[in-house]
Amino acid sequence: QVQLVESGGGLVESGGSLRLSCATSPTLFNIYALGWYRQAPGKERELVARIISSITTDYSDSVKGRFTISRDSAKNKLYLQMNSLKPEDTAVYLCNIQKRHVGGLRDYWGQGTQVTVSS
Repeated sequence: QVQLVESGGGLVESGGSLRLSCATSPTLFNIYALGWYRQAPGKERELVARIISSITTDYSDSVKGRFTISRDSAKNKLYLQMNSLKPEDTAVYLCNIQKRHVGGLRDYWGQGTQVTVSS
């Protein structure tokens, strides 16, 4: 059973910073990627950043240079440091794990944490 619990969201002014955390299950294996996605009202869920095969990081063009994804395996935590926040970053941010299963990848999601950036 994979469990993901996000925290760290909130209300921040434009230009401010937030750090999101995702607490993951203590024993994870067959992981393809860990990442953060976001979903704004009326919009589709989109990738923000992810770590692929513990080696490669991948960022959305809209957050490159402002957001940093990192992982602390010893603490079973995934982080998203968000700097220079903009009102368009307002969304529910969701932690995601993709695991390898027979036949392909399976997605696991947290419940999400709200980030609101005021102008």
